[in-house]
Amino acid sequence: MTTQHMMIQNPDIHTVVDETQIYRELLPLEGADIIELGCGAAKHTRTIAETGHPASILACEVDTRQHEKNLAITDLPTVKFVLAGAQAIPAPDASADIVMMFKSLHHVPMDLMDTAFSEIARVLRPGGLAYISEPVYAGDFNEVLRLFNDEAIVRQAAFDAVRRAVDRGVMELVEQRFFNTPNRFENFADFEQRIMQVTHSEFRISPELHEQIRQRFADFVGADGANFVMPIRVDLLRRPAV
Repeated sequence: MTTQHMMIQNPDIHTVVDETQIYRELLPLEGADIIELGCGAAKHTRTIAETGHPASILACEVDTRQHEKNLAITDLPTVKFVLAGAQAIPAPDASADIVMMFKSLHHVPMDLMDTAFSEIARVLRPGGLAYISEPVYAGDFNEVLRLFNDEAIVRQAAFDAVRRAVDRGVMELVEQRFFNTPNRFENFADFEQRIMQVTHSEFRISPELHEQIRQRFADFVGADGANFVMPIRVDLLRRPAV
């Protein structure tokens, strides 16, 4: 595939699946040396380590408070947690089979996104795969989120960085995959804790805006909480074999 065929979103996709199903289908996880960039609270890290049976996972996170929490995880022997960003991956050249980013590329400073892709290519073995998962700027959840954290510019920048990496020959595009994934919150307090109070970002929210967010969130609350579906794009890339 070439970049002229790439899309930033596909509104015709209505499939709702857990992302675990997508990366298990696309990636040869078993026995692989994996680098995860922006591992956050290590939810995907744990699932991959416990069910994918990789040889190793180097799980990188830039948020110091979250990294300290990750260091307290002692039941994942194949995982090593490190404080590092995508623009400076602490791994030797050609040491990974797979690099994974779950909704973290748009958090890389925009002027460092190209550097991040150069780093991804550096640490991948020839033919190695990069799984870049990014939220699409659409959907009900985004309508709530953008009231206090409008990511339109950074998400576009992330997509443009993927295209540049392919255009420059740093990476090859294998395929794009679009799907919707469920995103459930028990109540507004759950949303506040998981989204509004994340340690990697600081949002300036006035009492008036807080009430506006609460009211907009309430529009999606049902008997079993607030159930959103988030549109996701996966760009599956490969380091050229030569």
